[in-house]
Amino acid sequence: MAGGTGRTGRGRAAARQGREPVRAFVGGGAAELVPDRERPRAWSLLIDGAPQSHVDLDDPERLDFAYQRRLGHMIDLMAAQGMPLHVVHLGGGALTLPRYVAATRPRSTQQVIEIDTALVELVRRELPLDRTWRIRVRGGDAREGLAKLHENWADLVIADVFHGARTPAHLTSVEFLADVRRVLRPDGVYAANLTDGGGLAFLRSQVATVRSCFEESCLAADPAVLRGRRFGNAMLVASGRALPFAELTRRIAGDPHPGRLEHGRELADFTGGAAPVTDVTAAASPVPPPDAFR
Repeated sequence: MAGGTGRTGRGRAAARQGREPVRAFVGGGAAELVPDRERPRAWSLLIDGAPQSHVDLDDPERLDFAYQRRLGHMIDLMAAQGMPLHVVHLGGGALTLPRYVAATRPRSTQQVIEIDTALVELVRRELPLDRTWRIRVRGGDAREGLAKLHENWADLVIADVFHGARTPAHLTSVEFLADVRRVLRPDGVYAANLTDGGGLAFLRSQVATVRSCFEESCLAADPAVLRGRRFGNAMLVASGRALPFAELTRRIAGDPHPGRLEHGRELADFTGGAAPVTDVTAAASPVPPPDAFR
């Protein structure tokens, strides 16, 4: 959720086209759906002014935010083109990624767990889903909802959960990842959208945690984020099977906002000796600076 490319400057232009921003108070704060001035049925979701998601109702395969495109690349490389998947989304936002999976992999079965039921109602009303898509949205805490899912059900678990622009502490530990592995099939993949900056202590600890729970992992982000020069989003991917590092690297490097992918020895070195996080030591991700996503 939190992150991506802001589109707040498009509100006035969209209004001249007859579309006004839609505003509502939801569990996470003041929500705003801002029309895209370039696309007649596209909207950006902001919470307390921070961009969360972008949805194009005419083109659900369009992923406008860099972190969502990186997750989209991983979805594309999960299996043969068009093959349906079982996907769990921890955090829903504007349901951008569930729409993408449904459009690119018809007949996929998806479960979304989103604690902010008021946000879900807003999105369902203003940005309705195609009724033929197999997407079930459940209200509730992500970890509690995950615990209710069957063992070996999911091909892919995506964690994109933010509370007050921070990843909650209880979704950062080895105990949490143990339940992720329980829900995943043996060759399943876990992908998380995280944010950090500066010394990257949170991100380093999350890499160490994932590496202690999965055999393979990689990290993708803007080079400036990986160097600690800018606060931003990072995609952390892990699996018990080999990951498509070469093709993922190529796709991420070729994006409009090119990213860098780290894996293997470079990723191990990135942790800088950070220890895996447990429920006892877990802490939420750092508070973004005021201008982080402007």
